[in-house]
Amino acid sequence: MAYVITQRCCNDASCVPECPVDCIRPTPEQPEFATTEQLYIDPDTCIDCGACVDACPVEAIFSEDDLTASLARFRDINAAYFQRHPLESNFDPLVTPSRPPKELGTLRVAIVGAGPAACYAADELLRRADVEVEMFDRLPTPFGLVRAGVAPDHPGTKSVSAMFESAFRRDTLQYRLNVEVGKHISHDELLGHHHAVIYAVGASTDRRLDVPGEDLPGSHSATEFVAWYNGHPDYAERTFDLSGERVVIVGNGNVALDVARVLTLPPDELAKTDIADHALDALRNSNVREVVVLGRRGPLQAAYTSAEFLALGYLKGVDVIIDAAELELDPHSRELLDDPDIEPSLKLKYELAQEYAAKAPNPENKRIVFRYAASPTEISGDGKVEAVEFVHNELVAEDGAVVARASDRTETLSASMVLRSIGYRGVPIAELPFDDRKGIVPNEHGRVIADAAHVTGVYVSGWIKRGPRGVIGSNRVDATETVEQLLEDFTSGKLAAPQGDRAALEALLAERQPEAVNREGWKAIDIAEKTAGKSGGRPRVKLTSIEDLLKAARG
Repeated sequence: MAYVITQRCCNDASCVPECPVDCIRPTPEQPEFATTEQLYIDPDTCIDCGACVDACPVEAIFSEDDLTASLARFRDINAAYFQRHPLESNFDPLVTPSRPPKELGTLRVAIVGAGPAACYAADELLRRADVEVEMFDRLPTPFGLVRAGVAPDHPGTKSVSAMFESAFRRDTLQYRLNVEVGKHISHDELLGHHHAVIYAVGASTDRRLDVPGEDLPGSHSATEFVAWYNGHPDYAERTFDLSGERVVIVGNGNVALDVARVLTLPPDELAKTDIADHALDALRNSNVREVVVLGRRGPLQAAYTSAEFLALGYLKGVDVIIDAAELELDPHSRELLDDPDIEPSLKLKYELAQEYAAKAPNPENKRIVFRYAASPTEISGDGKVEAVEFVHNELVAEDGAVVARASDRTETLSASMVLRSIGYRGVPIAELPFDDRKGIVPNEHGRVIADAAHVTGVYVSGWIKRGPRGVIGSNRVDATETVEQLLEDFTSGKLAAPQGDRAALEALLAERQPEAVNREGWKAIDIAEKTAGKSGGRPRVKLTSIEDLLKAARG
């Protein structure tokens, strides 16, 4: 019997060093780690010790005997990885990372942001140095996209926050929530109270389609819709038109699949989750029967992971619809699929699409329809969204990749709502340089760069550092790299000593933002939400207004 890594894997890699027989791959040191969909356990080497289970922050690892029907296929997925990548041991004695000398004193670091990238950076600092960390966020709640971005029907993924809560129990880290950098405290003031500042603010805006009709009522970004159903205070008052039977999502990454699930799952299933009450009420009255997911390239180039695509096949009362004709491959993709060394996850994507195409739909079920090689050209309607026109693309090989070229064939779908899900972009940060083309703060391994020189004491981590790619756990390796640069600069004397200490910072914040929320305030919010959820068998009932959150924090 072996252990198996399944759908929820976040690529955190906490499990890798815990394995006594070194059978989890890829490791962060391997090139393929940057692009892997998930990690895998070699079934022929696993000794069934369970050490990886305890280390996993998102409850993604199961004994093969305990796999449910929806997860059973991951036994073969894990094994297939090692057929292509036979296990070669990298087993070297663990090297304890160096710590700054004690005579340098306590390192003070401000982290702007409280999402996964920020939390991994704080965790690394707490493990590596004698440090005081101040974590700032403009919202009264921590954890960023873990709270406001992960789909409510993926509670295991949200459990990574419990790992952070455990690591942040000591007073060495203090929450400075409901505090907006640039409004309540400036960048220069942060530097005046700390040796260094790490910006881990993510990519907070979305890319646009740039087609006629994009701004019609009923056309939104998936970012807005996700934030709405997850109870983000900035979006709780938004309304979305669920009166029609069809919604079109442009883009086919995992966020698009999350939205498609939420729109089609039975509301009683969602009622067991932490979905925002206002969204649950709206979905109970929804008329949506079909969600069409448009992707500009073919099934082999789809941005969703094979794990999330596989999970759609187990949704209650939902059919996945694919026209077999849309699975005809261009020559380059056919050559790739026929390659015996094809990545198992890529091959699985196509096999799953074929399986969905072969299934007879149940007319009583709701539908998630995948359309490939399609790009929207116009959103139309009389005062609101009524239809989407798209062009059928021809797929051609260019520089070793498949690119989409518009053909002269167009098609129009009626729809009451259109959601674009084609990627995120970072936004400029006051006082920092910004690369508008890439949507990131220019940096070298996390050190911010301006005019070809490092900006002393200023660092970035997460999507604002590398761009919007990767999953929650990808931020761990990213944060480790940034913290390594910061500690190197501290040890070498490159960081200026802060002019103000923690007491001075607290005095400044008390004057500027008396409604700041600390650890005790967040704990009160957390207890209030979990208590409200108990009677309904839910993990929590989210408070969705700043006023209610602050009231709970004072409670």
